Amino acid sequence: MADFDFDLGNDGGTRAESVTDFTRRVKTLLESGLRPGWVRGEVSNLRIQTSGHVYFSLKDTGAQLAAVMFRGDAGRQTVKLRDGMQVVAYGEISVYEARGNYQLIVRVVVEDGVGRLQREFEALKARLAEEGLFAKERKRALPRLPRTVGFVTSPTGAAVQDFLRILSRRGWRGRVVVLPAKVQGDGAATEVAAMIALANDPAACGAVFDLLVVGRGGGSLEDLWAFNEEVLVRAVAGSRVPVISSVGHEIDFTLSDFAADVRAETPSAAAELISSGWVAESERLAQLGKALRAEAETALESARERVDGLAARLRLLSPMTQVERSWQRLDDIQARFTKAAAGAVQIRRHGVALTAGRFAAASPARRVERESQRLLGLWKRLQAASPASVLNRGFAIVRDEEGRAITRAAELRAGQRIEIELGDGRGAARVE
Repeated sequence: MADFDFDLGNDGGTRAESVTDFTRRVKTLLESGLRPGWVRGEVSNLRIQTSGHVYFSLKDTGAQLAAVMFRGDAGRQTVKLRDGMQVVAYGEISVYEARGNYQLIVRVVVEDGVGRLQREFEALKARLAEEGLFAKERKRALPRLPRTVGFVTSPTGAAVQDFLRILSRRGWRGRVVVLPAKVQGDGAATEVAAMIALANDPAACGAVFDLLVVGRGGGSLEDLWAFNEEVLVRAVAGSRVPVISSVGHEIDFTLSDFAADVRAETPSAAAELISSGWVAESERLAQLGKALRAEAETALESARERVDGLAARLRLLSPMTQVERSWQRLDDIQARFTKAAAGAVQIRRHGVALTAGRFAAASPARRVERESQRLLGLWKRLQAASPASVLNRGFAIVRDEEGRAITRAAELRAGQRIEIELGDGRGAARVE
């Protein structure tokens, strides 16, 4: 035990490290000394957080390794993890200082049994994505009406013929330059990358390209592998000329597709995409042509109407027309004169009749008759208003003893003698 004795008060110049410093030194040694790599194991203790981060362990019969896959990487995976699944994970070692644990930061995970090429594909995809080669911010809009298009492909493949046939059928009027390259096998990726570099050098290739298409027909993963190699993917991403990637069929995806500005499912689809602006412009011009023709026809019709109007005015101003209109005016005057004369005669006749009526009304016989009728009426009114007529209708005149007429009841007194005159005589009476 004496070999382990030490003096806490005198460390001999050796300073004790804090836990934090020691852990950071371990972290630096591990993270700088171990390169990223593939690890095979069984998934256990799987936890998927609401944040999107995924925590799990990789284990085999002899050991266990903590692993974490952060949200950005987790969202790019095609495999759905579950406890007990055998997987192969690609990532780098990191130390979680708060717990003093080391863990695998997983970038790619595939189910065990997937081939080597697929694992390499996923690993390179993760690395290039982390560099930003596939970022949406790097994508450029394609020219709407490209005039010169370069097609990097095999000159003997069916892709070229399909591409040109679609462009011709859709009425495209640009120029296509085929930049020949191997698209399969050893050296294919290097050749395609070299053609992309050539297309970006107008002095060397003798053409200024508006757009590049990089593609080929369909095939297996091995057949299309050249378009997953890093040299070609970086050439596509670094092209100053906008690039359409059209590799394989609709279900095929390559890393060149992710690096290109636009992916087309097939070379034929790329041709349709290139010519879409021309088709739209042709349709727009056709519509403008129809509108111009309609406006021209409207203007022509308006001009015709103006000419017809001027011709009509000229006809009205001609000497013959003036003579005809004068004759018509004379006929109208004659008709109005005849009508006016007939009206005057009728008016005169009516006036004579009225005058005769007035003379008849003013004759002596008529006046005597009218006055007799008036006197008869006055006599009848006088008779109706006489006292005798009033008494005959049931009325009476009451007089006092002196013969004065009593007209109010207040003038009567009890015992007073009065005289009552009726229609047929008089009688005396006493007031009770």
